[in-house]
Amino acid sequence: MAKLTRDDVLHVAKLAKLTLTEAEIDKFGKQLSEIVSYISQLSEVDTRAVEPTSQTTGLTNVYRPDEVKSEKSLGQEEALSGTDQTHNGYFKVKAILEERSDK
Repeated sequence: MAKLTRDDVLHVAKLAKLTLTEAEIDKFGKQLSEIVSYISQLSEVDTRAVEPTSQTTGLTNVYRPDEVKSEKSLGQEEALSGTDQTHNGYFKVKAILEERSDK
């Protein structure tokens, strides 16, 4: 079984932006070691006769053509007809982004 060091566990925790207690370092060290050991078993599988693949469904393209259907679209005037809150041909709304004061 692969045994991860305390530094390995702390490095993974740092990458995940986690702060661990000593008990968690011990607990997760054992768990991560078991996971790495289990995954390392995959290197023992002989895959020389297996053809590489990126997907297995056989689908090549599931997208539809991108077509504009003008009969189903609103013009700018129609879209803005339900409001009087406009500016230069756009909807006028309250600001949603504000400057942070804690800089």
